[in-house]
Amino acid sequence: MATIIAGHFQLQDTALEVCEALKAAGFDAGRVTTFFNNPPGQHNVIPTGGDRAESPGAKQTPEAVAKGEVTGAAIGAAAGAATIPLTGPLGPVLGGLVGAHVGSLYSFSEMKEKSESGPPPRHSGMMVAVAVDGEQEARAIELMRQQGAEKVERAEGIIENGDWKDFDPLSVPQFV
Repeated sequence: MATIIAGHFQLQDTALEVCEALKAAGFDAGRVTTFFNNPPGQHNVIPTGGDRAESPGAKQTPEAVAKGEVTGAAIGAAAGAATIPLTGPLGPVLGGLVGAHVGSLYSFSEMKEKSESGPPPRHSGMMVAVAVDGEQEARAIELMRQQGAEKVERAEGIIENGDWKDFDPLSVPQFV
C-alpha cells in the first residue's frame, strides 16, 4: 500500500491536464489515475444497486412516525371532542384522523432536524489520484492545489497501471 493524494475537479478536461502536469513533474505515469466518482447512492456497491441496503437515518423512521401519529391522534380527538355540539359524534373521529396525519408529518420534520449526520460523503466529480513516496506527498498536494483542486485528500491504497485498485467511494475522505 502507498499513500495516495487525490484531488477533486469538476471538469474532465481539467482532470486530464492535471494528470499530464503530474507526469511532467516526474510522477510515474502508472501511478497516476483519473476517474469519475458517482454521486452518493449511485455506486452500485450492492447487488440490487445503490450503496447501502438501508438509507442512513432510516432506522428511526417507523418508531418516530408511530409516535407522531399516536400523539397527533390523541390531540386531534380531544380537540374534536370539544366540537361535539357542532359536529356530533364524528368530531372526535375526524379530529383523530387529521391529528394522526399532522403528527406523522411533524415527526418527519423532527427526524430531519435531529438525524445523525455522519461524516460528509465524498462529492461526485472528476478525481485525479497519484501514489506518492515520502517527499513526493507535499509536492503532489501543492500541484493539485495549483491546478485548482476543489478538495485534496490523503488515502492509503494501490494504484497500478493507472488504476486505483482498492478505491472505496464510501470511505470517509481524509482531507488535507
